[in-house]
Amino acid sequence: MKKDIHPKNYRFVVFKDMSNDYAFITKSTVDTKETIEWEDGKEYPLVKLEISHKSHPFFTGKMKLVDTAGRVDKFKNRYKKHYDKKS
Repeated sequence: MKKDIHPKNYRFVVFKDMSNDYAFITKSTVDTKETIEWEDGKEYPLVKLEISHKSHPFFTGKMKLVDTAGRVDKFKNRYKKHYDKKS
């Protein structure tokens, strides 16, 4: 195995799902400027997620569409003429 290829700056980081406010803490090397106070009273770096296992349709069993960027609306507006012809 190669030596010295893994990062050495692992620390506890909080990952927060912004769609349902679920948060979990784990070790990571990700860089972030935001911090959050965790349940133990200490401050940890914060990484905001759009989706996690608590909100992803595959894990929840619900077919919930999460569209934070408006991609579906852009698609429907672009191809509105085609939808109108079929109706």
